[in-house]
Amino acid sequence: MNKEEQVMTSFRDLFNKMAWLNKTKMEDSLKGYKPSEVHCIEFIERNADSNVTKLAESLYMTSGAISKITKKLLEKGYIESYQKPDNKKEIYFRLTGQGKAVYKVHEELHKEFQARDKAVFEQVTEGQFDSMLSFIDKYSRHLDAEIKKQGIDIKQE
Repeated sequence: MNKEEQVMTSFRDLFNKMAWLNKTKMEDSLKGYKPSEVHCIEFIERNADSNVTKLAESLYMTSGAISKITKKLLEKGYIESYQKPDNKKEIYFRLTGQGKAVYKVHEELHKEFQARDKAVFEQVTEGQFDSMLSFIDKYSRHLDAEIKKQGIDIKQE
């Protein structure tokens, strides 16, 4: 196996291990919520003036899928929609008190997982972090270009 294959295999293994370790705790703490709903809630809390387009782009989902999720979240009372006085066409979302409570549970879980893994990150130097972040950024930009080459517009699917 060459270095490129080792990196890709290692990324997949790392992601799968994290998902496996976090899964039970996430499912127990966020019973009754689908991961896509929780990720929508998280994005809406962290990004002002979230709308279907921004959610679709960020979560790599179609606008149709996001519309279904936001409709459910609206019905359940986790988010509310609003419009800006100068733009009556666009619909935006913000969290309700119930939605903020879900967000808080999710954030606490992330902090717990971060604390669990802190021992590893404490050993990483600034230079190593910079190298990893640089690689991830380059690879992400490459994948963005490949997506664009295929003519895929996540917003329109």
